[in-house]
Amino acid sequence: MAMANHHPSNDFLMEYAAGTLPVAQAACISAHLNYCDRCRRVYDQMQNIGGVMLERLEPVPVSEAVLDAVLGRLDEPEPLHHPQAKAAVELPALLRRIINGDFSQLVWKRITKSLSISYLSTGDSDYEFALYRIAAGGRIPEHQHAGTEMTLVLEGGFSDSNGHYHAGDFIYRVADEKHAPVALDGEDCICLAVLDAPLRFTGWNYRWLNPFLQLRAS
Repeated sequence: MAMANHHPSNDFLMEYAAGTLPVAQAACISAHLNYCDRCRRVYDQMQNIGGVMLERLEPVPVSEAVLDAVLGRLDEPEPLHHPQAKAAVELPALLRRIINGDFSQLVWKRITKSLSISYLSTGDSDYEFALYRIAAGGRIPEHQHAGTEMTLVLEGGFSDSNGHYHAGDFIYRVADEKHAPVALDGEDCICLAVLDAPLRFTGWNYRWLNPFLQLRAS
């Protein structure tokens, strides 16, 4: 595990520790924790505080479904490794189950010359959960979002007017923010994106694509 440069807020980490985040967003936070020592320590501290609080509560019966879910984690598959990754990164169990293989085995839909998207499913009907692949050195045309977007860089990196982002970096954008990501040279950039509204290209020569970019809730 390493130290990312861009992180989810403490509010997001608290919601994740409390189990109150939507499934799609929780999967994104979980993946970031696999990359980031800093956020993992904060999360562990929050869990410890929560554990102390739980010890002060009266015990309640646990359903068989919850027990089965916990026991089922003992049989989780081996970590996913991208065949061309320079260093293997363990993705959380949920992502490994969703991808069910490696990135090369996914169905990728080409959107522009540099951008391809693979739509995945978490069972969360309120959020699109997808992998974005930007060809090395390629650019996604300027776009904005009608809602919020969580982005986690899984491999490679990109830059935009706000900064430079590498594997493990987490970015949260709100409605109407605009950017035009450019992948770093030498390696495709693969990002996990969780959206509650579709992106919209702002340039006149790409606006014709917007009707095809409807939110694909997972």
